[in-house]
Amino acid sequence: MIKFDIIGKRKYWYSLSALVIGACLAAMLIYGFNLGIDFKEGALIELNFEGERPTIESLQGVLEAQELEGGQVVYLGEENVLMRTEPLDPEKHNALLAAFDESFTAEAYSEERFETIGPTISEELRRKSINMAVGVIFAIIVYLTWVFRSVSKPVASWKYGVIAVMALIHDVIVPAGVFAYLGQFLGVQIDTLFVTAMLTVMGFSVHDTIVVFDMVRETISDGATSFEKAVNDSVNQTLSRSINTSLTTLVVLAAIYFLGGESVRYFSLAMMIGIVTGTYSSIFFASPLLVSWYNRQYKRS
Repeated sequence: MIKFDIIGKRKYWYSLSALVIGACLAAMLIYGFNLGIDFKEGALIELNFEGERPTIESLQGVLEAQELEGGQVVYLGEENVLMRTEPLDPEKHNALLAAFDESFTAEAYSEERFETIGPTISEELRRKSINMAVGVIFAIIVYLTWVFRSVSKPVASWKYGVIAVMALIHDVIVPAGVFAYLGQFLGVQIDTLFVTAMLTVMGFSVHDTIVVFDMVRETISDGATSFEKAVNDSVNQTLSRSINTSLTTLVVLAAIYFLGGESVRYFSLAMMIGIVTGTYSSIFFASPLLVSWYNRQYKRS
């Protein structure tokens, strides 16, 4: 089997990660996120059309004519349309429905849903999303510390957990930064589906990293010549498995992106970005970081 000196070239991987993370952090700091109705005040309207649905562009045009900023229109199923707008009082709501009646006289439609989300609900959703992310990170550190408790040398077990979390943060920053760019230039919004995608990416990232770290544990117990060689051998042994697993997952997500409809398109895109980043980090970031931490510890001792 061909072995690649992945750990020996870790400075190149660190530089690549630093470049990408820097660009993503810059996007988040400069542009911020284009938050959807789930995380700020807004209204949700679902219409059912008996005949042919109007185009998304024509529906968007009605929203703009009513001076409703930040409006988002997506097809839902075969006959429905889902629209997200700024908060609507009864007067604005009735005016919007009257505009639909005027613009789409040939299409019979009915309003199936009208919901408003106030500042209290949106703030609660933001708080719960942050709490879930923090809870996941804490649980991962505790779990990995327990799993690798028998591996106290040459690297303490809790360090495996810390490095796995560092890789996880790396994997979340990249899709978040990409969506900051998409929000600025294409108007893509952050909603609860994006949070779901990020939590899923966290699980995928940690799973991939644990596979590599578990192989490191086995290689160490077999008596490798050095810790760096043990890690490099472990990465090479799991390389094809990690790439093949990610590729098969990406094929499914690509099908969802191109065929699944507008409502899940950016969910699948966030997942694809996160899985590519997670595969990269488990091979080229987490494992080299484990060796770098060991070398620094060894020099001090």
